[in-house]
Amino acid sequence: MFVIVSRYLIPKGFRGITLFPFIVVSEYDLKQNSVIINHEKIHIQQQIELLILPFFLWCGVEFLIKWIVYKDKNLAYRNISFEKEAYANEIELTYLKQRHFWSFLKFI
Repeated sequence: MFVIVSRYLIPKGFRGITLFPFIVVSEYDLKQNSVIINHEKIHIQQQIELLILPFFLWCGVEFLIKWIVYKDKNLAYRNISFEKEAYANEIELTYLKQRHFWSFLKFI
């Protein structure tokens, strides 16, 4: 895992993004933010479990379904199972040590 700082690689309105094996944050201070980094590490684990490309395909399909259901892009994004798992556990800094394989399925 490598943490990179770049405002140009992150979509507007986001503070971080994970593209295995990289975590990209929008500002240098976020590199030291343990909650944000833990959130993104959860995404690293999800991407490894789904062999990266299927992760992004699943994410895209789930986003489209949620967007149709909620009729709101932000709400759809926040309700993707991967995001729900990461947001629910980002403050638990030891979460990844006890996390089970494909735990995101509990959040569908």
